Amino acid sequence: MAGQARSDKANTEPRTGMPSPRLGEAEFKQRYRKLFYDPAFEAEADAIGRLAEIAWQGYSEERKSPVTRKAGEGFHDPDYELSVEWIAAHDAVEAAQRRHEDKAAPSRILIVNGSSRSEHTCPGEMSKSFRLVELARRAIADRPGFSVEVLDLSRLASEYGRKIYPCKACFSTAAALCHWPCSCYPNHSLGQVQDWMNDIYPLWVEAHGVMIVTPVNWYQPSSPIKLMMDRMVCADGGNPDPSLTQGKDAALAKKAELAGWHYPRHLAGRLFSVVVHGDTEGAEGVRRALADWLRSIKLDPVGGMAELDRYIGYWKSYATSHDELDADSDIQAEVKNAALALADAVAKRRAGEFPTIGAGLEDPRPK
Repeated sequence: MAGQARSDKANTEPRTGMPSPRLGEAEFKQRYRKLFYDPAFEAEADAIGRLAEIAWQGYSEERKSPVTRKAGEGFHDPDYELSVEWIAAHDAVEAAQRRHEDKAAPSRILIVNGSSRSEHTCPGEMSKSFRLVELARRAIADRPGFSVEVLDLSRLASEYGRKIYPCKACFSTAAALCHWPCSCYPNHSLGQVQDWMNDIYPLWVEAHGVMIVTPVNWYQPSSPIKLMMDRMVCADGGNPDPSLTQGKDAALAKKAELAGWHYPRHLAGRLFSVVVHGDTEGAEGVRRALADWLRSIKLDPVGGMAELDRYIGYWKSYATSHDELDADSDIQAEVKNAALALADAVAKRRAGEFPTIGAGLEDPRPK
C-alpha cells in the first residue's frame, strides 16, 4: 500500500522483453536528414551530413542529458550528476510555489484553452473555446486583486517549436521513478527537445485557481488537453529528487516505493472550474472526466456553477458555429459566471473562509 513499507520480499527486478526500437546508423541518418527536406537546404548538404554524424554519436551513446552538474545540498545524493535543464525546471517550480504562497501577491487564475484550432494554421478560423476563454479572462481581470494567465494550447499546432511529448508512464513502474517536474524530457539523444511542459508546470503551481475550457473531440478531451493531463501525473505523487533513484534506475525506484512512499500531492488545495462544449455528443462525459481528474489530483471543486457542459449550434452546420455562439447569450453568461464563481472561491480560500472538506482526515488509499 502506498505510504506504508512492504515487509515481504517483493521482486524489484524490472520486467523486460519488448522489441528494441534502436535504429542502425543508415536509418538514423536518413530520418535525421528529413528535418532538412526543404530544397533550400540542399546547398548545405555537406554541413547537414556533418551534423547528422554528430547527432548519430549522441544517439548511439545515448546522451540524453549532455550537460549536467552535481545535485548539491538538499538532494539525497549531492554528488549525483543532474541535468542542468531539469535543475532549471525544478527551480522554476519552487519559485512558482513561493509566488503561490505569498499572501501579499494577487490571486492567480490560470485559464487553459484546450482547442487546437486557430486562424494561424490550417483551420483558418479562431476556436469557440478561445472566445469563451476570453469571456472568462475579462470577467476575472476586471476584479481588483486578481492576475489572470491564459495557457493557449492551440499553439501546439500553430507555433514553431511548441511540443508536448507523451507521458512514458514511469509512474506505472514505480512512483519514485516519476520525477517532479518530469525528467523524461528533453532527451537530446532522441531529438525529443522543445518540450513545453517545463514552462507549463510553474503556471499550474503558482495558480490559486485553474479553469479549463475545451471542446469535445470524439467523446474525449482534445488532444492538447490529454497530452497535458498525462504529463501532469508527476504533480500527483511524483518524486522531487531524481538523485534518490539515480536518475531512471527502475529497480531503485521500486525499492523506494516499497520502502514506503509518501505520495506528495504537489497541487493540492487549488480550486478548479471546467467548461466543456460540443456540437452533437459527448460534452457531459468529458466534463465529468476532467472534473474527476482534477479532484483525483486533489484540486477542490467550487460548485455546480463552475462546471459546465453545453452544446453550441446543436446539430447545426459547422460553417455557422460562430454565429450560433454569437446568438447564445446564455452560454456566454454561464461561462462568465463559472469564471466569477472560481474567482469568488479563490478569494474566500485565501481569506481562510473556504476550507477543504476532510483536509484533516487520513486517506487510507493515497494511490
